[in-house]
Amino acid sequence: MKKEKYSIEYILGRISAPVLWPYLSTANGLSEWFADKVESKGKDFVFIWSKVPQEAQLMTQRQGVFVRFHWKEDVEENCKAFFEFRIDQTELTDDITLIISDFAYPDEREESISLWNQQISSLKRLLGF
Repeated sequence: MKKEKYSIEYILGRISAPVLWPYLSTANGLSEWFADKVESKGKDFVFIWSKVPQEAQLMTQRQGVFVRFHWKEDVEENCKAFFEFRIDQTELTDDITLIISDFAYPDEREESISLWNQQISSLKRLLGF
């Protein structure tokens, strides 16, 4: 079975993109909501949940717009899966939307979306929503 890409959009309101960006792109910011602890050295990141590390590599980013990571375990399996945080600003309302793209096996997609919903709830609390 092959992992399939999906995207989820979260409207964050009138937060400024420069305020949001460090929470998506830095080890310190990610450790405040995404994982228990995040360590980075260059483009290599270690995300730790319940003392279990998962390694990822920062693949590409555009400052203030998007950041994309590949899980190293997926790369070793010759998998092209990634997870990406993208900031989009609606011109009409100036609301910020966070778009998350990720990959999951079809039978794990709903569970994966549920985990993202929990993580984004933590981010929103941190940002004062």
